[in-house]
Amino acid sequence: SAKLARRAADEYTAKNKSKPRFVAGALGPTNRTCSLSPSVEHPEERNVTFDELVTAYSEQTLGLLEGGVDILLVETVFDTLNCKAAIFAIQEVFSKHNKSPVPVFISGTIVDKSGRTLSGQTIEAFLNSVEHASAFCVGLNCALGAIEIRPFIERVSKHAPCFVHCYPNAGLPNAMSRYDQTPEIMAPLIRDFAVSGFVNIVGGCCGTRPAHISAIVKAVEGITPRRIPKIEPLLTVSGLEPLVFVKEIPFVNVGERCNVTGSRRFMNLIKAGKFEAALSIAQEQVNDGAQILDVNMDEAMLDSAAIMSKFLRLIASDPSISRVPLMIDSSKFQVIEAGLKVSQGKCIVNSISLKEGEKDFIEKAQKVRRYGAAVVVMAFDEQGQATDVDHRLFICHRSFKILTEKVGFPPQDIIFDHNILTICTGIEEHNNYAVNFIEATKRLKKELPLTKVSGGVSNLSFSFRGNDPLREAMHSVFLYHAIRAGMDMGIVNAGALPIYDTIEEELLKLCEDAIFNRHPEVTEKLLEYAQKTKNKGGKKDPKAEEWRTKPVNERLKYALVKGIHDHIEVDTEEARKLFPHPLRLIEGPLMEGMNVVGDLFGSGKMFLPQVIKSARVMKKAVAYLIPFLEEIKAKQRLEDPSSVTENSSYAGTVLLATVKGDVHDIGKNIVGVVLGCNNYRVIDLGVLTPCEKILETAISENVDIVGLSGLITPSLDEMIH
Repeated sequence: SAKLARRAADEYTAKNKSKPRFVAGALGPTNRTCSLSPSVEHPEERNVTFDELVTAYSEQTLGLLEGGVDILLVETVFDTLNCKAAIFAIQEVFSKHNKSPVPVFISGTIVDKSGRTLSGQTIEAFLNSVEHASAFCVGLNCALGAIEIRPFIERVSKHAPCFVHCYPNAGLPNAMSRYDQTPEIMAPLIRDFAVSGFVNIVGGCCGTRPAHISAIVKAVEGITPRRIPKIEPLLTVSGLEPLVFVKEIPFVNVGERCNVTGSRRFMNLIKAGKFEAALSIAQEQVNDGAQILDVNMDEAMLDSAAIMSKFLRLIASDPSISRVPLMIDSSKFQVIEAGLKVSQGKCIVNSISLKEGEKDFIEKAQKVRRYGAAVVVMAFDEQGQATDVDHRLFICHRSFKILTEKVGFPPQDIIFDHNILTICTGIEEHNNYAVNFIEATKRLKKELPLTKVSGGVSNLSFSFRGNDPLREAMHSVFLYHAIRAGMDMGIVNAGALPIYDTIEEELLKLCEDAIFNRHPEVTEKLLEYAQKTKNKGGKKDPKAEEWRTKPVNERLKYALVKGIHDHIEVDTEEARKLFPHPLRLIEGPLMEGMNVVGDLFGSGKMFLPQVIKSARVMKKAVAYLIPFLEEIKAKQRLEDPSSVTENSSYAGTVLLATVKGDVHDIGKNIVGVVLGCNNYRVIDLGVLTPCEKILETAISENVDIVGLSGLITPSLDEMIH
């Protein structure tokens, strides 16, 4: 078929050499999906494997190239993992079969108005996941008509660092599975894409005929094609949704509890085969603000590769977990590969190093890149583990040079873990490990600015294993200084950390002395402190409950900052009686507490999981007050019945919505309550709200104000859409 198409194209090119014809060899999606289970009862099952798809796509790619195609078109992608198998096959064919590379086009398909692929990815997550293909052109085809596909091709156009194509269906199919959209209807719709600067290449998919293509050609003739935007080189990873490392995110929390070597609870569940219960640990971490999930199955008594594969397939079956990117963590490369073969998103591999030499390092790095992952590079080389600043920097610079010049890794996809090592061990040379990490991080961020710095924070305090309060204080203090030095991310249970400003003064000084190696006897002093403050006989430390004796306004503020929800309803009720109106309580002590949270987060003394804990306490307090607010409003309506139905009695109409791609709504809900109590009519569209719905509702309801909500940084892009 490729030879027939080649012959036909050449014949028409010969007739008009000013208009050459090209042949695109299509690699379709197949009728199997690598990311979804065919069985509701067994979510870990798959009806095709990554390796089987690579074998099939390799054969198809070879045939198309031998037939003389100009382009390889991976099209109608409904499952990104299938697409990644096709990319893997194409790149292997180019390298192993001595085939000259040809341009690669990648074409996704959005299955409905949610803007997601069948396997659940957003457009941005899909683009992140296939970025390693270095495609000549990306775009969308099939599934939707030109009207429905417009907002999605606009998003592709905004984020794609290459040419963009679109070839939609001739509308949506009717009841008889036929397409009613005529060339005269479809062509102007496609012209709008061109005029708007969304596309470089256009065409038609299901339901389009030669007449449609002819009309489209005439409609777009003479229009300037889309200009490729300059995309800032940022680390982007993805699960079902993208995570972009923009400067506004001071630190990314990598959830550490799905690790058989770091969590006894998780290890016991995995060993017992209780995978559903183990999944709940992953869910807890996402709920508590983990932006990436680290998964490690390295245990001598486990078939680590098989269990890694099964667990990640189970994660893929739960959208509430799989929306975040994965960090596939293992010292065994076959385990890492097993994880990459079942993950449709752009993962992070943790890790590779120069420990086994440059040849081994390059081979592993090439595979990581071919699977489309970012990579953590440990500061090990043939001489061993780097501990001093100069050796750390030497290994990182050497690794960077190899990855960028010999493997082709983008600098922003390189993450250095140059060893957070244990301090206070009693061995003098260990005392500088923390300060060396901080100093080396400062220099790395200056000398290799596009790279990222990560680390496993719990390593720092292994000397004090068994004393969690002391360890958590050390972690909080270390992170406060390491983040200021440029540390971008870390494997840490951030939700369990104390807030830097709330650490007891003596303990804070001891932790800083230890981290910066300021005192030769700090280890002994920390041990003395730990012994002195250790609870005896299971009794609670009276200082821990001292805040309960303070005035109620201070108790509310303390609970919000610390994320303590145990007494919040009792304290809210006590405070409510002190205010003439429940709204004054919200606007007063409760918002004052949240302002402190905001200031601490902005200064790097709180982390996202801690902010989320605080927000949940606020939500619980406001929820308690809502019945009292409703009761007051009901009394007002009895006094003025016209206010029940007459919009003219309102001070104005406000539309609130959490924008598409974001589910955070606590702030929005509080604003809604405050506005409602101030006689505004509030229309709340909820979360994950598309731009189109916001605009339609704003017009139909004739609103006075539109309020947009979101917590994650990509929401800002959606807000200015």
